[in-house]
Amino acid sequence: MTMHVIDYEIIGDDLQFVEVELDPGEAAVGEAGAMMYMQDGVSMDTVFGDGSAQEGGWMGKLFGAGKRLLTGESMFTTVFVNEGQGKKRVAFAAASPGKIVPVHLRELGGALLAQKDAFLCAAKGVSLGIAFQRRLGAGLFGGEGFILQKLEGDGYVFLHAGGALVEKQLKAGEVLRVDTGCVVAFQPSVDFDIEYVGKLKSALFGGEGLFFATLTGPGHVWLQSLPFSRLADRILSQAPVAVSNKSSD
Repeated sequence: MTMHVIDYEIIGDDLQFVEVELDPGEAAVGEAGAMMYMQDGVSMDTVFGDGSAQEGGWMGKLFGAGKRLLTGESMFTTVFVNEGQGKKRVAFAAASPGKIVPVHLRELGGALLAQKDAFLCAAKGVSLGIAFQRRLGAGLFGGEGFILQKLEGDGYVFLHAGGALVEKQLKAGEVLRVDTGCVVAFQPSVDFDIEYVGKLKSALFGGEGLFFATLTGPGHVWLQSLPFSRLADRILSQAPVAVSNKSSD
């Protein structure tokens, strides 16, 4: 499928959304539930999979939906097409505070690996596939699951990072150790593995868990300061005891 070329603007600071501008006939694909608003003349259609293989018949659609199901995402994505006259805009927003990262896949060699909650939207034609972890340790103890999303194409894709965003360019052989939940995305040239913290005292009382991710260059890496899982755990730990539990005492 021909990649659609889109213009965009990222609006906001810590509660960002991205506004995508579509020429007549152009389309964008968004994660289910990510749409914020769209102008009159933009049509919306919910499809199986990622919307990049709709000419492939039912088998192509089911295969695309199955890939997304394996990553823990919805089997559906939403395609937005400008069917009106002149330029039209559609906006996408993330479900938690953070930064939106625009990435042009062509500039990265056509592919990117991302954790399953990172994808927000993209130009239609970007393929949302899966990438299995090559090492058993990374698969079992990676914190964010055995499977990563593999984004392929030559257009724009927009990722969401929780909290503050950090970008690093690793040199060949350069190693960066990161909390597993703080990894947003990285180039396929970056080697990803999981490493034991090494000291029992640190593992039990350090509050950082038993394992961390090791990223070895060369390649570009995107990190987030506040994974949604960490935010949710903190909220739950501070939540008051349910009234029903108190009344039963």
